[in-house]
Amino acid sequence: MLIQAYLTFNGKTEEAVEFYRRALGAELEMLMRFKEAPDPPPPGMIPADWGDKVMHASITVGDQRIMMSDGCDPAGTGFQGFSLAVSVTDIPSADRVFAALSEGGSVTMPQGETFWSPRFGMLVDRYGVAWMVMVSPPM
Repeated sequence: MLIQAYLTFNGKTEEAVEFYRRALGAELEMLMRFKEAPDPPPPGMIPADWGDKVMHASITVGDQRIMMSDGCDPAGTGFQGFSLAVSVTDIPSADRVFAALSEGGSVTMPQGETFWSPRFGMLVDRYGVAWMVMVSPPM
């Protein structure tokens, strides 16, 4: 069984892809716009001017895939009830990732040492996605 994150950015997916490319070194695997779909969406499912919006995209960060879409509702409901966790191998990497992801967002727990990690912090990025950034202890 494989569980993957699928995030809906309510019209800002293309912008989010570029942000995660800069912040995390994400690589774009694929991107399909609504107008490129082999079958058109049912009438009224998406706004009339959303042909250029992203129907589906996927990026990889390290060996993990994150899927995303602009969705069907420009108003959207936002992200609630989860965080994406990023584990890195050293403190400088944690500091770099934390700073990049928090640019334009808000820090909910400043980075610091915890009993489980020499560096741990939490933030919400500019798109409303909650992140936990930590240094994984050596196995």
